[in-house]
Amino acid sequence: MDPIKQFNEYVSRKGLKNTNQRMIILETFLASESHFSTEELYLKLREEYPKIGYATVHRTLKLFAECGIAAERNFGDGQTRFEPVHGEEHHDHLVCTSCGLIIEFEEPQIEKLQESVAATHQFTIENHRLELYGLCAACAAADQ
Repeated sequence: MDPIKQFNEYVSRKGLKNTNQRMIILETFLASESHFSTEELYLKLREEYPKIGYATVHRTLKLFAECGIAAERNFGDGQTRFEPVHGEEHHDHLVCTSCGLIIEFEEPQIEKLQESVAATHQFTIENHRLELYGLCAACAAADQ
């Protein structure tokens, strides 16, 4: 389902108003490939829309997660980040512990290995998350 339609239906079911500010936040969020913290998205929005408040951005991101168009992620830096959910698409993350860069990747061999391990243990996987922490190429080069 289209995420804008999904969000509109969700706020309607909850008896909430879908404001212009929420739509601006939604469009900005969906247009980015980033994993936004509330503060990062707020700062990005503030450049063009100075009347949108931090609390509005935070509450709206929470609504996105509640209705299933965003996933909350914690990458060990003390901030909750939000990323758009695109259907059944699954991916994993490489997280730079120096600069915070987050790289999404898909690796079929890892998926097959997980399925094999689960089958060996007669275990049914319902969901999983793989995050690898280290240094990106730029930080590793600067560290030498």
